[in-house]
Amino acid sequence: MTEKSLAVDAWESLFRAQVSVLRQLTAEFPTHEISFTEYDVLFNLSRAEGRCLRIRDLIPHLLLSQPSVSRLLDRLAARGLVAKTPDPRDARGTIVALTSEGFELFKRVAVIHADSIARRVGGSLDAEELRQLTALCDRLRGE
Repeated sequence: MTEKSLAVDAWESLFRAQVSVLRQLTAEFPTHEISFTEYDVLFNLSRAEGRCLRIRDLIPHLLLSQPSVSRLLDRLAARGLVAKTPDPRDARGTIVALTSEGFELFKRVAVIHADSIARRVGGSLDAEELRQLTALCDRLRGE
């Protein structure tokens, strides 16, 4: 088998595993509280310094186009989960901050989501395999 064939096989395996795991995690996700994409925004803001980011710095972490992110942020702001303010250093920019209500919702949903991840991913791999998977994925992402 050539290196090219090995790479294609590895990609297919990775892609199909991702789809399978994501389907199960999505099925178990508490969508009555928040959507999966809304959670992704709250997750990324929760990890940012001060729990806030410029929109342009948030977008690369999400799997949505810029117009979709803008609409999503407007919906989250209307629900009081994030606050949007002009960037004091650059009037063209907007800062999005996780509100206390947003952070509380994030924490509540994160516990449920983490349990699901632990069952699906942690239930299939041991601790060393999980460390290896993390390292391999980080390398593939160029980190």
